[in-house]
Amino acid sequence: MTRTILHIDASARREGSTSRDLSDRIVKHLEAGRIIRRDLAVPLPLLTEDWINANFTPADQRDAVQRDQLALSDELVAELQKADTIVIGLPIYNFSVPAAFKAWIDLVARVGLTFSHNEDGPKGLLEGKRAVLAIASGGTAVGSEVDFTTSYAKHVLGFIGIQDVDIVAADQMALDAEAALSNAHKAVSELAA
Repeated sequence: MTRTILHIDASARREGSTSRDLSDRIVKHLEAGRIIRRDLAVPLPLLTEDWINANFTPADQRDAVQRDQLALSDELVAELQKADTIVIGLPIYNFSVPAAFKAWIDLVARVGLTFSHNEDGPKGLLEGKRAVLAIASGGTAVGSEVDFTTSYAKHVLGFIGIQDVDIVAADQMALDAEAALSNAHKAVSELAA
């Protein structure tokens, strides 16, 4: 079976980024047949009132301007739908996710496309997919009480139906970069392909 990987990088740094290096290593390790690339250093727009109004207008009633408002979001959702595996290079910025990643989430969390509502609450529609988060931090320990990145990313991926989430972390790089990278590289090599 040919695997399609959606490879997302959220680091603002294009050079010298640990999360980008880790996500590249993971993608190479997983040996995809097809790779869809999304670099969030190329800024995504923030949600606006016009976007929200277009999104909440039934699809068959949207005019050309509203369809244009949602075109990028539709493209991002389609990338997720096509992928079997999502690899996300995700640095911890100030204990949380980069703003670029939050903008991506806002554009892909769409009722009727990536989640639905029923009497039991929301239900993710992207089931059967796997995500691997390549997380890097200077001082924050992944999984600690001040790591809001990992728990948020896992929660929001689960919200859209992606429950199978692996974490590869190069955390607390400011304390011992060599050990953090060694542990992360070992974790990459141990990921199930």
